[in-house]
Amino acid sequence: MKGIAAVALVAGSLSAFADVVLENMDCRLTVGDDACVKSLVLKENGEECISAGQKMPLLSVTQDRPFDNELKLIHPNKRIEYPANSMRRNGDLLVFGFEHGLYEASVRVKTSPRYILFTLEDFPFERKGSYTYLRMDIPRAASCRFLQLPVRERKNFGNWLNACWDDRAAVCVAGASPHPDIDHDDLPGAKVLYANAIAGIRLRGASAAIIAEPGREAFLDAMDSFERDLGLPRGVRSRRSQVVKEPIFHLAWDYSPAQTDDAIEFMKKGGFRLVTMSYSNIFKSAPSWGLCGDYDWLDSIPNGESDLRSILDKFHAAGMYVGLHTLHSHIGLKSRYVTPVADPRLNKTRRFTLAAPLSSGTNATEITVFESTADSPMYEPCRILQFGGELMSYESYSDQPPYRFFGVKRGVHATRVAAHAYGEVGGILDVSEYGTPMSCYIDQNTDLQDEVAAKIARAYNCGYDYVYLDGSEGVNPPFNYHVANAQYRYWKLLKPEPLFGEAAAKTHFGWHMLAGANAFDTFPPEIFKANLRAYPFRQAPITQQDMTRVDFGWWYFSLPKVPKDGKPGSMGTQADLWEYGVSVATAWDCAASILMQIDALKTHPRTDDIFSMMKRWADVRRSGKFREEWRDELKDVSREHHLLVNAKGDYELVRYDQILAGDDARPVRAFFFEKDGASWVLYWNCTGNGRLWLPLEMGKIELFDEFAGKPVPVTARDGGVVVPAGSRLYMKSPLSRKELSDAFASSRIDM
Repeated sequence: MKGIAAVALVAGSLSAFADVVLENMDCRLTVGDDACVKSLVLKENGEECISAGQKMPLLSVTQDRPFDNELKLIHPNKRIEYPANSMRRNGDLLVFGFEHGLYEASVRVKTSPRYILFTLEDFPFERKGSYTYLRMDIPRAASCRFLQLPVRERKNFGNWLNACWDDRAAVCVAGASPHPDIDHDDLPGAKVLYANAIAGIRLRGASAAIIAEPGREAFLDAMDSFERDLGLPRGVRSRRSQVVKEPIFHLAWDYSPAQTDDAIEFMKKGGFRLVTMSYSNIFKSAPSWGLCGDYDWLDSIPNGESDLRSILDKFHAAGMYVGLHTLHSHIGLKSRYVTPVADPRLNKTRRFTLAAPLSSGTNATEITVFESTADSPMYEPCRILQFGGELMSYESYSDQPPYRFFGVKRGVHATRVAAHAYGEVGGILDVSEYGTPMSCYIDQNTDLQDEVAAKIARAYNCGYDYVYLDGSEGVNPPFNYHVANAQYRYWKLLKPEPLFGEAAAKTHFGWHMLAGANAFDTFPPEIFKANLRAYPFRQAPITQQDMTRVDFGWWYFSLPKVPKDGKPGSMGTQADLWEYGVSVATAWDCAASILMQIDALKTHPRTDDIFSMMKRWADVRRSGKFREEWRDELKDVSREHHLLVNAKGDYELVRYDQILAGDDARPVRAFFFEKDGASWVLYWNCTGNGRLWLPLEMGKIELFDEFAGKPVPVTARDGGVVVPAGSRLYMKSPLSRKELSDAFASSRIDM
């Protein structure tokens, strides 16, 4: 502190007003006696990682208002940040001082070979004399930024991972648990990576690490060491596994155990090795997650765990990995946690205190509360109050005293009407924002999440291999803590640890679990390609900066529909749709999850074509036949590509473009490409078989069942030719693109 001789231990010697140096085998961090970060140098290449010209303390404390009486009288009573202005080292403690001199902050440092760990330990002060009159813990801190680094901007910044990196350096401030708030601030030419300890979550005891390495792979090695040492989920190991890149056969909601053999057959046909089962495939469910929380076995799984193990054993015997899709933070409004008596551990977004008692009668249409009702929800499904075990709806409210809810209906969602005393505390139920709202969220500050997680884990522990943590956004604030912590409370119960996880929401600590990142919701075939470009294709380069792949799904296997009675038809799922997605996914080393209805797979006229295409892409990735020169070409999402097998049996990539063919009632998909001096058209009938008439001369086309496959007969008729129109066929011709395009535009299906 100013005016006091600070003593620092540097390289084993004592020196007044000296820098503090913390180092491991890979980096050297230098902090001045004024607590400001001076340097972070990588030992291998001498790379300086701290942004030049930034004078920033390693630590600061934020208070909601000054707690010291004299300061409170001097300054406005508002949130204020106190940056440290001195630092000394005492063994493995860094002790920080502040200009106000009211207390200090101590941070314990552990130097490991691949990372430096910082733990906020305490706030040393002397109560006697100065604070005898204060009845509070000191300081009354809202948060403590116990680690911050102003690092140089680099080519990549992983916003989720909280890391700046390129080929020469990778620097990350990583949380050691879900508790610290890990984030960054933007400065010109710099990212300020920081860790905040938050009061009410974990102030004393919060930990975070600096990981600084010369490039991506060295960084992942160091992060793997960090995860192993601290017993964290093995995010690096998951990311380095081939399994995480595999496409996923996601069983639809109507799957039954009797369809397991069929599912395995289709998986083999499409080259799938991963299969995801939803919780609704094994537990009783209701629309919009209405029974989540109960997790009662389906009638088709009467013996519970033993029956489930038998199902999983079948998939494993076929060489498959099996995942479990769950909504761990949802509670169904038809579940036993709601009816007949709503559980007190359901989350409330607002708290209200009854200013007048409620009788057990059902004729009370008003509720009077003490707190302001301003900005209470008015979307109809979300106008739900909970007092005790009863849920009540309301139509409107008064936002002026006396605060009242009007149009109250008692005992909604089949809850039991009861009397409620003056002064009883309740609130607005945290209703799920998705689907037809038939679920609500758990109060993550209670033990209900652990209770529900244990129910789901009993199923996972029967032999599942990975997880999808759906509904992860369904938690109470602060989201940066509760999203990952709710996932972790479930994850820790899973034995063995999942090969990888995916989720509907992510925050910093979740990086260790979610090596598969997230998937998107399904898009209809007619807008499928456009929405791939708008969402997963756009996310892939962003998530790659977090050293993570994204799931390009969810896709849905849709049946084609012929227009009828004025209702529009649909081409359904077609091979070019999925090839567009899987080709770009391959370029980014990403996966795709596809919701599969077994009955639809048996019915769709083009299932074999679609699955043979998927198998080709699976093979080219696994066999090492993917050519690196294809990668940048495939990342150009303005173009589409087709993977074919040439006469030598080798894979080749061609760029192709759609040309118009058929009509809305009988759609034909046709794609033009050029190869080896010839024109080619790849075409098929979306909805069935039949024949296609084209205004072309005999001898101007040749037809093959594969690019280098068997010839297919062509027939002359009506001044043109008739060709088979069913599964995919390759047409070779010396004609130009325009000539072939015009011919297909004038084609007609001849049944």
